[in-house]
Amino acid sequence: MVTRRTFLGGLVGAAIAPAVLRAEQAGEPEFLKERLAAGSLPPMAERIPARPRIVNLKEMGLQPGSYGGTVRTIIGSQRDIRFMTIYGYARLVGYDKHLQFQPDILAAFQSEEDTVFTFTLREGHKWSDGQPFTADDFRYWWEDVILNDKLTPGGGALELRPHGSLPRFEVLDPLTVRYTWEKPNPMFLPTLAGPLPLVICGPGHYLKQFHKKFQPDQAKLDELMKTYRVKKWQDLHIKMARSYRPENPNLPTLDPWRNTTALPAEQFVFERNPFFHRVDETGRQLPYLDRFILNVSSSSIIAAKAGAGEADLQATGIDFNDYTFLKEAEKRFPVKVDLWKLARGSRITLLPNLNCADEVWRGLFRDVRLRRALSLAINRHEINMVAFYGLGTPSADTVLPDSPLFKQEYADAYVKFDADEANRLLDELGLSKRGDDGIRLLPDGRRAEITVETAGESNLDTDVLELVHDHWANIGLALYTRTSQRDVFRNRAMSGSIMMSIWYGLDNGVPTADMSPAGLAPTLDDQLQWPLWGMHYLSAGQEGVAPDLPEAAELVDLLSQWGAAPKFEERQVIWHKMLSLYTQQVFSIGLINSTPQPILRAAKLQNLPARALYGFDPTSYLGVYMPDAFWYKEA
Repeated sequence: MVTRRTFLGGLVGAAIAPAVLRAEQAGEPEFLKERLAAGSLPPMAERIPARPRIVNLKEMGLQPGSYGGTVRTIIGSQRDIRFMTIYGYARLVGYDKHLQFQPDILAAFQSEEDTVFTFTLREGHKWSDGQPFTADDFRYWWEDVILNDKLTPGGGALELRPHGSLPRFEVLDPLTVRYTWEKPNPMFLPTLAGPLPLVICGPGHYLKQFHKKFQPDQAKLDELMKTYRVKKWQDLHIKMARSYRPENPNLPTLDPWRNTTALPAEQFVFERNPFFHRVDETGRQLPYLDRFILNVSSSSIIAAKAGAGEADLQATGIDFNDYTFLKEAEKRFPVKVDLWKLARGSRITLLPNLNCADEVWRGLFRDVRLRRALSLAINRHEINMVAFYGLGTPSADTVLPDSPLFKQEYADAYVKFDADEANRLLDELGLSKRGDDGIRLLPDGRRAEITVETAGESNLDTDVLELVHDHWANIGLALYTRTSQRDVFRNRAMSGSIMMSIWYGLDNGVPTADMSPAGLAPTLDDQLQWPLWGMHYLSAGQEGVAPDLPEAAELVDLLSQWGAAPKFEERQVIWHKMLSLYTQQVFSIGLINSTPQPILRAAKLQNLPARALYGFDPTSYLGVYMPDAFWYKEA
């Protein structure tokens, strides 16, 4: 028996005419009136799909709003304009606030055993330049991008070939496409719904001018390459097609706001997409807000600027240790600061580099007794009280109680402060000899000195390391801190120069069994505890090295089993095996999770929850809470 899951979006079972009528009656944003009067933009009823996605805000506990207004936010570099892709959260398939799948850009989708996926588009849906969005945009991306070995030399994203082969792609009609794998691909939907979604379609009508197959004028192609400073046509196409970091103002989008500013710039202006596919229950087209202005600043002073009244909405670049200062800003500026819950496995995590270039330390870090000793020696209660005023939860780096996969045993794994047991493990490991200062000696006679590196983006990290320094000194280990910029930090980790780093824990602290457990296994080169093993997986064995630690290799094997499991119950069992193995092996040393995250907003900005989960994956920071439905309420 084939299990089919069908999800419908927009106007289920409703006639088209009422939606169009409501759109006509709702009125147009003042922001678009000039273009409408000039005839350069069609009226709303002709801009939105015949069956738009109707967002019933009252049913969600929110208020239908009114048009207008600009939101200022601060970013740490030009690269951070990617936050607009994350915040905008327009996805083919997305999560609702309960982290259940729902059609968004799609009118509907059907999954058969996670093997056959059929996607239905919305009739009349248009890109931000007014051109139709149809199955041809999927065909173009499939045939001329993914299958083009110049544009996709690696053979396509791993999420498209989890078992080694790409799916069969079909265009069934102008509004329907299908992807078929021989084996289940449960990664497909979560990756489409993620913060940086898998790209499987693109505006072919615009991109063909940069594609050698479709640009008949070689002189024109050469001119474009010269203009955009690239040497190969494929680099030109990649640069102009990049949607996750929307640096090309001319690239048509399906997001609620579109970038209007070319690089380089210190300020980026995103304006409303007049063809966006969502409307509220009153017929008003979303987004309500006209503009987002992103001002580039140094990461180290984002909190200071936000607290000085320079932001209307700020979530990134601020941390819990900024809360008191930001809360004081409520007295000076019309802003409000709420506390959400960070949805990562741990707010602060120590990551021993199992690919460390130092042979002695590499061998020690790969011995679970050392990792367990390092964890047991840390007084998490003290860290929680000093750094988080007792508002966090001492825990291993694992899922939160908000996840249906939570078990207390995972959270409790080697987190109870026990210096005696930590000392016993270190002695058993062969580190019983100490120098005159009480610091243990390595087998080669060196002092047991651990340098923990940080990207220097939060004072919270360095404050916590001062406490851990004293905890580890009590068991005969010397801790030193080194700070470097994020890019340098990651490069040093890949080269094996970093012994240990301090960073966030698991990206997704609130998973369901339908979400990929890839974060628990070596799968990415930016996993700081095993970057070379992660690179090996990411490159399908072309780079890095395969895990040679049995427990790490077992996690990769379990991930493969999860990817082949057709039933939810089987995936759930695999998730629990991986969570148990990961926490028992202490592959990352989590300290405190469920910590508060400040969210600063203009006091008049409506429809933001007072309390919510905040994280990169799966909530896309603010994304699942629909910033397109935020609006200004005049006093």
